[in-house]
Amino acid sequence: METHTPDFPLASSHPTLNRQKTEKSASDSFSAYNSKYLTVPQNLTSLHSRGVNGAFEAPIYTESFSSSIINNYLGGTQGGAVDKASPSGMHFRDSKRKVDYVLAYHYRKRLAQHPAGVGSPEPTHGSASLALVSNGGTGKGCAELQRQDGGQYAPQERPRPPGVEVIELGPLDTLEEEKRLQREEYERNLVEVGLEIEKDPENKSQGLSFVRIHAPWQVLSREAELLKIKMPTKKMYEITEEGGILKTLNEIWCKLTKPLQPQVPQQENTNMKSLSYPFSREKIYLYNIKDKDTFFDNATRSRIVHEILKRISTKARNSTGIGTLIANNVYDAAYPLHDGEYEGQNDDMNERKLLYREWARYGVFYKFQPIDLIRKYFGEKIGLYFAWLGLYTEFLIPSSVVGIIVFLYGCITIEGDIPSKEMCDQHNAFTMCPLCDKFCDYWNLSSACATARASHLFDNPATVFFSIFMALWATMFLEQWKRLQMRLSYFWDLTGLEEEEEHPRPEYETKLLQKKLKNKSITTENSNEDEKEKLTWSDRMPGYAANFGLILFMIMLTFSAVFGVIVYRITTAAALSFSTNETTRSNVRVTVTATAVIINLVVILILDEIYGAVAKWLTEIEVPKTEKTFEERLILKAFLLKFVNSYAPIFYVAFFKGRFVGRPGHYVYVFEGYRMEECAPGGCLMELCIQLSIIMLGKQLIQNNLFEIGIPKLKKLFRKLKDERTEPKEMDTNQSKDPQQWDLDYILEPFTGLTPEYMEMIIQFGFVTLFVASFPLAPLFALLNNIIEVRLDAKKFVTELRRPDTVRAKDIGIWYNILSGIGKLSVIINAFVIAVTSDFIPRLMYQYAYSQNGTMHGFINHTLSYFNVSHLKAGTQPENSPFAQDVLFCRFKDYREPPWSQNQYEFSKQYWAVLSARLAFVILFQNLVMFLSVLVDWMIPDIPKDISEQIKKEKSVLLDFFLKEEHEKLKLIESFIARDKQKHKSGIKGERIRAASFCQFNRCQKGSFASFSSQHTEV
Repeated sequence: METHTPDFPLASSHPTLNRQKTEKSASDSFSAYNSKYLTVPQNLTSLHSRGVNGAFEAPIYTESFSSSIINNYLGGTQGGAVDKASPSGMHFRDSKRKVDYVLAYHYRKRLAQHPAGVGSPEPTHGSASLALVSNGGTGKGCAELQRQDGGQYAPQERPRPPGVEVIELGPLDTLEEEKRLQREEYERNLVEVGLEIEKDPENKSQGLSFVRIHAPWQVLSREAELLKIKMPTKKMYEITEEGGILKTLNEIWCKLTKPLQPQVPQQENTNMKSLSYPFSREKIYLYNIKDKDTFFDNATRSRIVHEILKRISTKARNSTGIGTLIANNVYDAAYPLHDGEYEGQNDDMNERKLLYREWARYGVFYKFQPIDLIRKYFGEKIGLYFAWLGLYTEFLIPSSVVGIIVFLYGCITIEGDIPSKEMCDQHNAFTMCPLCDKFCDYWNLSSACATARASHLFDNPATVFFSIFMALWATMFLEQWKRLQMRLSYFWDLTGLEEEEEHPRPEYETKLLQKKLKNKSITTENSNEDEKEKLTWSDRMPGYAANFGLILFMIMLTFSAVFGVIVYRITTAAALSFSTNETTRSNVRVTVTATAVIINLVVILILDEIYGAVAKWLTEIEVPKTEKTFEERLILKAFLLKFVNSYAPIFYVAFFKGRFVGRPGHYVYVFEGYRMEECAPGGCLMELCIQLSIIMLGKQLIQNNLFEIGIPKLKKLFRKLKDERTEPKEMDTNQSKDPQQWDLDYILEPFTGLTPEYMEMIIQFGFVTLFVASFPLAPLFALLNNIIEVRLDAKKFVTELRRPDTVRAKDIGIWYNILSGIGKLSVIINAFVIAVTSDFIPRLMYQYAYSQNGTMHGFINHTLSYFNVSHLKAGTQPENSPFAQDVLFCRFKDYREPPWSQNQYEFSKQYWAVLSARLAFVILFQNLVMFLSVLVDWMIPDIPKDISEQIKKEKSVLLDFFLKEEHEKLKLIESFIARDKQKHKSGIKGERIRAASFCQFNRCQKGSFASFSSQHTEV
């Protein structure tokens, strides 16, 4: 048998390049020397590959290659011919084995090598010679370190075997050599578990290379059994549908929405469902396996390979899994392949192209989402996100319609609103107190007519109804999502999904390794304790302290930004009031409000990006053990910071602005001379509406759309330019003319998780529910945004991102708890908005308690208090006022005693009555809405009745199916036993016949021994 020389003999005892433990007698100084020099054989024979089509073959991997990676290069330096790339870009070079996963890395070869102590370097030729390491002992062929004066060690030449030279390595070469050896060890371990590997030839001085991985049937079946992946069996059973009026309505709905359905392949008989069962090699006869290559779909194959990649470890640096290797820059990326191009002239249809045509284009915005195909291609976790987003968008339709009706009600009734009519009436002539000191004159309330009329659009009795409606809407949405989630879990075979044990994160392993090395001198006796060692709360205490301090600092930073905008509003309003231009002075409030909201929006957008990065960094220094724990903690921090950042300016306008102004003659000042800002004559609700609408629309337009489209394109361009700049322009003879699928996918942006997608929708959900009493059109703008958002996210996933690893999940996780919390908080906030910010309660109190005829006539006069202008402080009176001689009393909005009262300017009885009514309304509203929400929750079951029955039926069918299969198996075994008994009896009878005829055989030598032998063999 021909002996093949291994291409990469690794020095298993090399102290630095392979990062393994050396013998105890080796000194540290000698290890330091070996990190600088590398021993290689000088005389190299031609090297050959051991594999088919340049790929690793698990069956060929024998013990003779236990210390080497089988050569799979096909470059000219190896002497092999270059195979053509697979035409589809999805297979190995043999066009048979499918590429299930790809590892990408950058390599860099040494440009020169020279023996230690020799001056002139000589260029090396061939990549194989650079990759060889002597397999000898650590002391042979290496320089000896001798002590010099001064206590330092210097290398002294030592006799070494013939044919071996010492190569001097620079720091970069040492690091690159270490990475190469880690890759070889990792890939060798992948081959040992049964995976098949194909690599690109490294025929440049530096460049990008790919490792393609294929999982054969043996590996897929073994891992599917370990992961308990549910696969369809041969058994089909009928899904019982609900009868009666619901079935009729469902059929009518299906006919009406048929044009809206995406044109994707559907199951022929939708009333039948395959019985699924966790894969088992012992029960392989249960499954409907027509073709082993297609039994596991692409998403399942890549998931299985990814699980293997996560658990395979290397001895170097105690690295566990591909995540650690990527974090250490041993590999650049690891990803499954897309199913081909999403657009092109060829007629070959794949799932990616189908998703692009029927889902990821703006032209199909009116169609439903192909949720089952999304789940099949991207996995259950991403499928659940788009199912949730679709349901949320659908639920925004009725809330948008009701919001439009409420808005139209305000438009229709604006002419009949008595308070706004009184405010706009020139004959009433309410002379108001100056808005600022010295430079502001007395003014007429009728000048604020436009603001009062606009406020009625959002501050009317229908707003209270809409707030109750939206609170119940949020409850119904969450209940409906639980039902849809359960329905999807049933059809996607997630009902019995168990929590899988996750592998520790690379950062956690690194931190734990540092702790072990630190405590090694203390606890070196019992090695079992080291294995069970884990990070305790004391190890994480610095991280927790930093988290608490920085989150508190960030929240204070947000409040400081809000306070800064408040100061801007106060100072700008005062500055514009000094203007000699009449137009400028008359539009002070509009100018200040508009510019302040824009500044708020810019600050929010900037802080949002900062807070996202800070939340990630804070979570990393906590060192969570698993990815799930990391994701949950990151979500909580990011949501807390972004929630405060997005809603702090709105909270200020809703609940604090105009509450601490004081009164004429006794105003509250900031920075010695600047009065606290007041609400407009029509109340703060109109300004709250403006603030909410601009921030909401600005975030949706700029952050959710422009950033989401522009930033990935800029990153892609930057990465492309970086690769072109770092890689030298050399002729790559082995590179095919057309880029392969792994090349195209590497250019795409890596998938970083669903947290940003969920976060922007959750913040939007807060805008829709928390302050909806002030802006009934919020659901409409959210609906318009989400129609674009669904297709934008779809296009991003299909065309701009690498294919994510498929992750099985039975729910949306912690996001549901956040949604539920926002829904409950919205009830309280809307109650306070109606009671405190709007004029609903004062109007109600006046109409039923203070009005003489039960109408709203006289309401404006009732809400305005009197002030004697002679009581103004010296220096605060208006200068050069033409009305100064005529005005004795001015009016201001508040419930206070008049100046002729004994308790002048104190809060009046009406103030305390209105305050009591406001608090009573908050309590009544909150308890009523909470009761209705609980009632809705109780009336709508979490699990649909038909799904509950189907789950029970499936268990029964599964049991019957097993009993039937076992019964048939038992019958088959019994038939075999009966046949064996029959053969056994005939065998005994044959022996007797042979014994009786044995004498005849001896007498007659002509008898045929062959016939006797054949008879015996048959028995």
